[in-house]
Amino acid sequence: MPLIPEEPQIHESAQGPRVAPASGHSAPTPRPVPGPRPAASPRPGRPGPFRPTAPAQRAPHDAPAAVASTAGAVKPGPPAAPAAPVPSIPSAPASKAPVTPKIQLVPASAEGALDAAEEAVDLLLDSGRAPGEVLVITTGDPHPWAAHELSFGEGPYWAQHDAGDDVFYADAAALSRAASRPVVVVAVNGGADTATAAALPLALGRAGALLICCGDPQLINSVLGAGV
Repeated sequence: MPLIPEEPQIHESAQGPRVAPASGHSAPTPRPVPGPRPAASPRPGRPGPFRPTAPAQRAPHDAPAAVASTAGAVKPGPPAAPAAPVPSIPSAPASKAPVTPKIQLVPASAEGALDAAEEAVDLLLDSGRAPGEVLVITTGDPHPWAAHELSFGEGPYWAQHDAGDDVFYADAAALSRAASRPVVVVAVNGGADTATAAALPLALGRAGALLICCGDPQLINSVLGAGV
């Protein structure tokens, strides 16, 4: 009995089922799936990919050598002379008019003149005057502070005057030795009228800005006149 040839078995592949070709036609060979292609290495003797390069810097042309020529050359002229300095004209010094101190009268009796002078000093210090700017003169009995300081000798007493850092009290007879201060306060607390008449003009000369006279207005006006 003749054997019947077995039909070839068809196996499934990863690319799907294969279809049996028709009789008389050969089955096409499956093509591989295209993937990423590796970069081709350059062939020997063939340049790689073109890459533009920065243009080479051209060397500057050599400047032509200067040809020394005297024809048509401009000769420098003589240097300009420096300008003469303009003499400055000194200005005339401004004349300073003498400052006349103001005079203030505080009516008081001979017994109360010293107290009135003390009140005037307190008002001056309260208004902002520095103690070293005030000089107090008495025409009669000396101020208690002056009497106390003179008990230690005239040297320490006048040293405090020269220091100029506190109110200084002096007798009218010492006005010739006392220095000027912005404010002078005179207490007409007694003494001879002639001594008072001599002391008031000296006190006015020692006052830089203000003279305060504490005493009898009639006596003070008779000495200082209309300036009071």
